[in-house]
Amino acid sequence: MRIGILKADSVRDEFQSQFGDYQGMFQRVLDSAADGALEYRTYDVLAGGYPESIDECDGYVITGSRESVYDDQEWIRRLGSFIVALHEQQKKTVGICFGHQLIAHVLGGETTPADGGWGVGVHEFQVEGEPSWMSAKTGSFRLLCSHRDQVARLPEDARVFAKSDFCPVAGFTLGDHFVTFQGHPEFVKPYAEILMQSRKELLESAYDKGMASLDKTTDEGLVATWMLEFLQH
Repeated sequence: MRIGILKADSVRDEFQSQFGDYQGMFQRVLDSAADGALEYRTYDVLAGGYPESIDECDGYVITGSRESVYDDQEWIRRLGSFIVALHEQQKKTVGICFGHQLIAHVLGGETTPADGGWGVGVHEFQVEGEPSWMSAKTGSFRLLCSHRDQVARLPEDARVFAKSDFCPVAGFTLGDHFVTFQGHPEFVKPYAEILMQSRKELLESAYDKGMASLDKTTDEGLVATWMLEFLQH
């Protein structure tokens, strides 16, 4: 299976020697959940990198970004147009954080700053229903998070499958081709920790809560399995 990574940000230069860049993070966690070999192609959408054809890959992953989906930037508008094309062709796609929010935003939903402020550290989400692609059933799961915005309104026909009191739309599906997660299955705790430390003043009261939450276990392997099951379903 060939997975296209639509890379919407880069790890800060001073952190790359320790953690690599985002495409490597996704490859690591997806490879850990895969039964066989996966092939990847990375497209740097900030630099205008896109596949020549949507069918160049079997499915796509849209990464997180430090930007907001409602920012007036050409690269965000172009990525939004590509999402519309993916939707029209019903191409299997997974949206993570910014990707989750942008899919909602360009397909008739809305993303806004969250009333509760920043969501960082380990968050727990309740699972709604029993999606057919979710072979490992569970009532809840935990992921590392780092976001200030949230999906405030869903696109028509989208269905929430993950939620929390802090984040009522933490994951949704649209048709059989889009699935999204607000959390970051690609993150590891040391990276989440150093990211919070670098944003301590910006995070304000969320910082202490986020740092304390790192003692909790996370389910990135489970979510990576779900991602692959969805892409292959």
